[in-house]
Amino acid sequence: MRQITAPQILCFMCLLSLICVLGVGSSYIFLGTLPLGDFRGVSLLLGGVVFVYLWAFVVYRAFLHVMPLEEGEIAPGSRAEFAAQVDTLFYLLLFYSLIRTHFVPVPVMRLVYLALGARLGSNTYSAGAILDPPLTDIGANCIIGHDAVLFSHGIEGSSFSLSRIRIGDDVTIGAAAVVMSGVEIGSGAIVSAGAVIPKGTRIGAGEVWGGVPGRCLRSPRVDDDG
Repeated sequence: MRQITAPQILCFMCLLSLICVLGVGSSYIFLGTLPLGDFRGVSLLLGGVVFVYLWAFVVYRAFLHVMPLEEGEIAPGSRAEFAAQVDTLFYLLLFYSLIRTHFVPVPVMRLVYLALGARLGSNTYSAGAILDPPLTDIGANCIIGHDAVLFSHGIEGSSFSLSRIRIGDDVTIGAAAVVMSGVEIGSGAIVSAGAVIPKGTRIGAGEVWGGVPGRCLRSPRVDDDG
């Protein structure tokens, strides 16, 4: 794993400071004059937290617009590494608590993932964790089971790479399954509970995969012959 450098930390801290100023200012502007009574302090605090996260989404997406994540092997000291490491800081220090704690209801998490840059089709929901939303494309009518994990980054020693996950329509990913970077899943496919799909795997439409490492358990062609 590569070390996060001082310039990357400084960039993130500047963006975090901006987020906090905007969040606190918005809370004061929209809630400061309301007659909140005995719960004024609590209301302002909760409102401040909500506004901070709303502004975090805006600032995060603005950062990615200026410095988009680049797929492929990330060279040390490159602009791509800078963007990826700042993105990591956003995840670890701001968005981890939303994605990994199961505190936020699943329908609301759909909105969170969309705000973070994931491409989700209609009626698609995740009860698991999408760790790299800007590099995740999922079609319509898909479900990601409880505690399943999708991640589009690969870290192997000092090697660091990013590769988009692409999932078609009507796909089911079972509870506690792991889908690694660069995986493509065709429409109607099923990844069984607890399966681990290695990076770069291609799953065909209608196939059923399971196991560790994941392998094809059933294909549409075999079903038709039977």
